[in-house]
Amino acid sequence: MDGANHSVVSEFVFLGLSNSWEIQLVLFVFSSMLYMASMMGNSLIILTVTSDPHLHSPVYFLLANLSFIDLGVSSVSTPKMIYDIFRKRKVISFGGCIAQIFFIHIIGGMEMVLLTVMAFDRYVAICKPLHYLTIMSPQMCIFFLVSAWMIGLIHSVIQLAFVVNLPFCGPNVLDSFYCDLPQLIELACTDTYWLEFMVTANSGFISVGSFFILIISYIVIILAVQKHSSAGFSKAVYTLSAHITVVVLFFGPLIFSYTWPSSSTHLDKFLAIFDGVLTPFLNPVIYTLRNQEMKVAMWRVCRQLVSYPKIS
Repeated sequence: MDGANHSVVSEFVFLGLSNSWEIQLVLFVFSSMLYMASMMGNSLIILTVTSDPHLHSPVYFLLANLSFIDLGVSSVSTPKMIYDIFRKRKVISFGGCIAQIFFIHIIGGMEMVLLTVMAFDRYVAICKPLHYLTIMSPQMCIFFLVSAWMIGLIHSVIQLAFVVNLPFCGPNVLDSFYCDLPQLIELACTDTYWLEFMVTANSGFISVGSFFILIISYIVIILAVQKHSSAGFSKAVYTLSAHITVVVLFFGPLIFSYTWPSSSTHLDKFLAIFDGVLTPFLNPVIYTLRNQEMKVAMWRVCRQLVSYPKIS
């Protein structure tokens, strides 16, 4: 089949999450509440960090950018999923599907890099505290942020290069609620065995590699602290526990989806909801509950927001 056939399919049809009205209602309420809470929580973190001079430090700069990325994670597929829950016919245009894949992978790539940078930040803060502000200078923070954007963009473009010219000539039903590469490639009217393998290996290798680098980094930090000071060991574990929890929550579903050969469709959908709806909500909760300075600053900003209408 020649390459002139890619425009035959103009839209894709989602099968969605469930045909049961009761389950649909539960998913609608659950997803809507978590989506709103995620948007409000991450927006509040960004507002707090930018408006409070006490939080103008590298660790909070990185946390604010993680919250910005989580706003993107929440917004790529969740609003469409909520909108489609009660609809009989759930469709997305070909261009909309490609755009969704592009943003899923650019945001995912950025978050992997940013979590790695946050691990490096904690290493410097705990193991080299006297050189912390020198190493994690504003210029270095900007460099890390630009690198995260560039790596995410390159990763996404490489992934899309595999599929953008594939011929889609008939089948257009996706047993999912969003577009991603593995499901989309299966609909192509050509032999895609090696293409599926390359896409899965690409995302799987990056996910597994980044995860193990992060876990090893945290182990090195804990061992280094334990070697120098037993008193500082418990404090280091307490500080790093929030970071490790976020890393496991982010990478767990990704690694399972891309490396588990016999995962079911229902499990894939559950993991996708977990990664796209629950994780962006949990990230600000995990980081703020463990950080007294952040909680005080957020409470101060909330009081200012509540009192602002009264002043004006």
